[in-house]
Amino acid sequence: MNEELKWKIAHLPESPGCYIMKSQGKVIYVGKAKNLKNRVKQYFQASSNHTPKVRAMVERVDDFELILVDSELEAFALECNLIKRYKPFYNILLKDDKHYPYIRIDLNEPYPRITIVRRTAGDGARYFGPYLGSNAIRDALDVVRSIFPIRSCAHKLPSSRPLRPCVNHEIGLCRAPCAGRISSGEYRTLMEGVTDFLGGKYDAVLSVLKEKMQKASAEWNFERAAVYRDQIAAVEQLMQKQKAIATSGADQDVIAALADENGAMIQVLYIRSGRMIGSDRFQLENAGDENTENILTQFIAQFYDESRVPPKEVLVSMQLSEQETLEERLSGFRSSKVHIIAPQRGEKRKLILLAAKNLNEEAEKRRKKLAASYERTIGALEELQEVLGLSDVPRRIEGFDISNTQGSLSVASMVVMIDGVSARKEYRHFRIKTVEGPNDFASMREVISRRMAHGLKELEEGTSEAKFSDFPDLILIDGGRGQLNAAREAMLESGLEIPMFGLAERIDEIVLPDESESILLDRHSNALHLIQRLRDEAHRFAITHHRALRTKKGIRSRLEDIPSVGPARRRALLAHFRTVEALQNAGIEEISNVKGISPALAQTIYEYLHKN
Repeated sequence: MNEELKWKIAHLPESPGCYIMKSQGKVIYVGKAKNLKNRVKQYFQASSNHTPKVRAMVERVDDFELILVDSELEAFALECNLIKRYKPFYNILLKDDKHYPYIRIDLNEPYPRITIVRRTAGDGARYFGPYLGSNAIRDALDVVRSIFPIRSCAHKLPSSRPLRPCVNHEIGLCRAPCAGRISSGEYRTLMEGVTDFLGGKYDAVLSVLKEKMQKASAEWNFERAAVYRDQIAAVEQLMQKQKAIATSGADQDVIAALADENGAMIQVLYIRSGRMIGSDRFQLENAGDENTENILTQFIAQFYDESRVPPKEVLVSMQLSEQETLEERLSGFRSSKVHIIAPQRGEKRKLILLAAKNLNEEAEKRRKKLAASYERTIGALEELQEVLGLSDVPRRIEGFDISNTQGSLSVASMVVMIDGVSARKEYRHFRIKTVEGPNDFASMREVISRRMAHGLKELEEGTSEAKFSDFPDLILIDGGRGQLNAAREAMLESGLEIPMFGLAERIDEIVLPDESESILLDRHSNALHLIQRLRDEAHRFAITHHRALRTKKGIRSRLEDIPSVGPARRRALLAHFRTVEALQNAGIEEISNVKGISPALAQTIYEYLHKN
């Protein structure tokens, strides 16, 4: 522990707030506390009974920041925002960037219309949802428009002059408020029927439709009666899709959590007006050895916000110690009281058990799937061990590929698989420095030499944040015998002996050093599929980086010819606009907003780009 960290720990305030744990300048954990002094000190006490996850985090901490607030609720809100901003490695993270669609109707408008939005707002409009995908919202709107002749246009009504009715009016799907064929009051009554229907009052709508059908039949208007019959069938079909599971007719979200050896999952059942309109399942990252209560608390805190307003009741599978703070936070989003309930009996308890049942079934499927995948992967690695004559199963495999355009901007990629799974955080790029022209053999020799040198240097220096000192058990070279031999020579010169092989142009042909004959694997072989994935990933990673360099060079070369634009200004323009196209589309005022670019120089840049 460094001296500055010791000083900070000794001078902690007894205030509510958030603490931000850092390692080498990077945020690795965010937490909140009623009393920062008591909470933060606990992390650094040797006697504390920490979980393995917390111990690992504390070992990496070399600095922390504090943000003081006035209340526990403010600390809660700030913690959520900081977690969403930094996505710290040791925090529980909700893997969800979805904003489900809502139907919006503003009854304060003279002639309200239906719009679909992704976020709700406290604007006085009625919002219905969330709908879990486009099919669900389409089903609901198809039924609405078949029953209620409302407008689907975007005209601002009333207009200064009557408009000509559209085809929807001709076929009976709209009452043509644009042409003054219906008063504002009548249209509002029509829209209130729509809001009742979307609010789940299907029985009332069915009753009206059945009454109209019977009346039409009594008047021998069988064509009209058939229309009502079809509308009744559409409503009943929609009701079947939305199972009635709550007798109270309430709006509720039902949330259950499950944590096992494969991670943590959350199941949410969405109930509106007593009908389950859908469900969703979420995977939580970095849950580690967190207890279920903390997982539930963190999920609820991150899940709801201004764009995902909670219902009046949130049912949870267990009592939460921070329930009051959570309720206060959620009530703020809804602008009315939200109750978090952990039911122990009755209908609400049955809903929790239903959510838990869904979770358990999914967890079992996940266990079986992971077990099958593990068997497949381990089988592939064991097959590779046997084919290549390795002493051990290759747990870490590195793949290398070279990419260039006629010898210019040569780059190499290093991709990594650990236990048969891509380890993207271990991927690395190399710019080829010593080779002129298109020479893949020499380029491969250089990159292998540099990769080994980096690893040996890290071992010698004892670097804590190692990037290369985890050496592979096996190396794949994307290429034939020439690239493979060049790579092997470079490795041997570094003093290391790591098995390697090449994958020649024939996708099922393995090339070994000092072997004249290739190895052919069965095209259904799991080992072949594994090394093909690694080879393709190395190729993709190299090509992507090479393409980015070409684009960057093209931008820079065009900017180099502009008068009075030197390296510093070029960098500033590149950082701001990213592409020449974006810079060309910018006006003089926007260009002058870039640091170091005066209005006069912005004029010069603008004129140059538009003349050339």
